[in-house]
Amino acid sequence: MVALAGIPMDAAAIMSTVLEGILYGFSVLMCLGTIWTFTYKRHMQDVNRPIAVVATLLFVLSTAHIVVDIIHLEHGLVKYRDTFPGGPVAFFADVTQVTFVIKNAIYTLQTLLGDGVVIYRCYVVWQSAWVIIIPCMMWCGVAASGVCSVYYFSQASMVEVQNFFAAKIGHWVAAFLSSTLATNMLSTGLLAYRIWTIERKVSAVCTTKRKVPILRVLIDAAVLYSAALGSSIICFGLWNDGLYVMGDLIVPIISITFYMIFIRVATSQSNRHYPSTAHRETTETERRKLQQHPLQPLIHRPNDSKFSLGDTSSSKVETHPLT
Repeated sequence: MVALAGIPMDAAAIMSTVLEGILYGFSVLMCLGTIWTFTYKRHMQDVNRPIAVVATLLFVLSTAHIVVDIIHLEHGLVKYRDTFPGGPVAFFADVTQVTFVIKNAIYTLQTLLGDGVVIYRCYVVWQSAWVIIIPCMMWCGVAASGVCSVYYFSQASMVEVQNFFAAKIGHWVAAFLSSTLATNMLSTGLLAYRIWTIERKVSAVCTTKRKVPILRVLIDAAVLYSAALGSSIICFGLWNDGLYVMGDLIVPIISITFYMIFIRVATSQSNRHYPSTAHRETTETERRKLQQHPLQPLIHRPNDSKFSLGDTSSSKVETHPLT
């Protein structure tokens, strides 16, 4: 990692930190939006605790990553600017620096958390452990390659640093990126297919349409994450040090993609609660009218009761992806 396609490594470090800070700001806003949508007008026992835990972990990891990134930037530009051999350019090219190793360890944890959540959703939707056998095996491959890449970062020699893409370190990084992309695409594909088949069955009996279908949000999030991973793989294939920049950007992107889905999940749950309340209010009103006019026939609208009570197929579509 000597130079970033004509841009010195110190300039590349500044650019990656600034861009990560912008994306981190968006992720913080979406995290606050996620917390608000899951807690607004709800009791504590009604809050989806697994999603709350995952959202908190994503926020903690992304915050820790940008903090370490800023410290790494400060070390290279200020603390060791005049004492490190080769100056800031050589410092940021050195992958054995403690702050650089910690950044990659956090990135690995963030990736494992995100892929694990997708696999868990896939299990909940399919309600079968057989479906997630291959994704789980691939997830183990992601964990193994991630741990090995972090280890070899910390143990790399100067020759391996100078020949990053051709050395063993680069091979582990390539394995980690490829296995992550494959695991995410397979798990998301299985999840999207299951939701699509359920949505198609429900659309045959349900005349109302959702404003923003969960399937569309899921696909948008998967495309965003896959585009970031694909860019990293392209940079690696071209032996381009843009991989250094993309490595910092993927961490907040992971948080953003999952917050997109979490917010859509919360709004769908709120929309599902509203018809049930409306039905109870309507039933109570009809009961009072019947007491006041016992001889007057009670007119009941089938369409209202069908959807207010909650059709089992439609609730199934909403419940599985949300858990």
